[in-house]
Amino acid sequence: MASKSSLLRLTALSVRPVSRKPQRLFSTVVDDRSSIAASIPPQTPSQTPARADNVLQSALRATAPRNDWTKDEIREIYDTPLMDLTYQSATIHRRFHRPSAVQMCTLMNIKTGGCSEDCSYCAQSSRYDTGLKATKMSTVDSVLEAAKIAKNNGSTRFCMGAAWRDMRGRKTSLKNVKAMVEGVRAMDMEVCVTLGMIDDHQARELKDAGLTAYNHNLDTSREHYPSIITTRTYDERLQTLSHVRDAGINVCSGGILGLGEKPEDHIGLLHTVSNLPSHPESFPVNALVPIKGTPLGDRLAKEGKERPISFTSILRTIATARVVMPATIIRIAAGRKTMSEAEQVLCFQAGANAIFTGEKMLTTECNGWDEDKAMFERYGLVPMKSFERGHLRETNFPELIEESKQTAEAMV
Repeated sequence: MASKSSLLRLTALSVRPVSRKPQRLFSTVVDDRSSIAASIPPQTPSQTPARADNVLQSALRATAPRNDWTKDEIREIYDTPLMDLTYQSATIHRRFHRPSAVQMCTLMNIKTGGCSEDCSYCAQSSRYDTGLKATKMSTVDSVLEAAKIAKNNGSTRFCMGAAWRDMRGRKTSLKNVKAMVEGVRAMDMEVCVTLGMIDDHQARELKDAGLTAYNHNLDTSREHYPSIITTRTYDERLQTLSHVRDAGINVCSGGILGLGEKPEDHIGLLHTVSNLPSHPESFPVNALVPIKGTPLGDRLAKEGKERPISFTSILRTIATARVVMPATIIRIAAGRKTMSEAEQVLCFQAGANAIFTGEKMLTTECNGWDEDKAMFERYGLVPMKSFERGHLRETNFPELIEESKQTAEAMV
């Protein structure tokens, strides 16, 4: 049996004050290597990180776009765990863009089918039996009426696509396109066209007509490209982008995911566009919509694939694009119809800030205006204003960090 003095000693030990470390509430900012609160002062865009694990941190400090990305750097960003990657891309997005603003674009096919190219994904190629009937070019009046409807439904950019290889010998068509461009601009809308390859003189004519942007996608990486298209080279596509840029027209150029490529091809595409003399004004991210009768559509049907590319690959590509091209508008283009609303919102959070909306997108289905307006209302999104561009919204980095801390504390 314990003595009285022993019991007293045990009692004293049991009530001795215990030293406790302060507990961190879940919503407070953690000072880890990825947090902007742990960052050192911003680097200039030309500074290259000494170690690969600093690449994302360096991008977070950027005060302007840079055009000297290496493939290794982009690969390091692309391979970042997805939760961390999308968080950091969202941080960058909010520094260069109004985060709630999403550009609403409407795309009209002004000349359908009959294209001589052999793009293995395209229903408009004359080489494939897809059941699509070739048409003549739409009239100027019908196009302007469609643009008016798009504007009344909230679209601020009107895009027009014609299915042909290039503009050689198409003087009348070019004249009509210029009239369309002038008419759309008179409505105070942005206007974009995609007409295949153009030369420097044609680019200047379109610029004089008031063209806002010219779309010419690179589609995929240089390495994977020959397995998708043989009638137009990668360098010919880059040459068209050069003519557009030199004429003072905004470049719209992106890619298609789900062409049988590998993640390395996503990295290769991003490497090419992010190292252009100036970043594209907009970067469309398309998910392949398989069309019966096209080589890719038939191949995927045999393989029984309902979705040619995983959503996580799309999200990872969007987030990486936002990091390496912080001021560029990133557009969710073809294939959005296959995404759930939750998936679309994840893309917006990661840095996407444009969509195609309306009755149709060239030859494929498109989310409608009413559907998109309802989604915007649910998530507090607003249509981007005409001619709104990405730029550095917050140049005072310490203030940005303090704002991040205050936001976190307010959530406690």
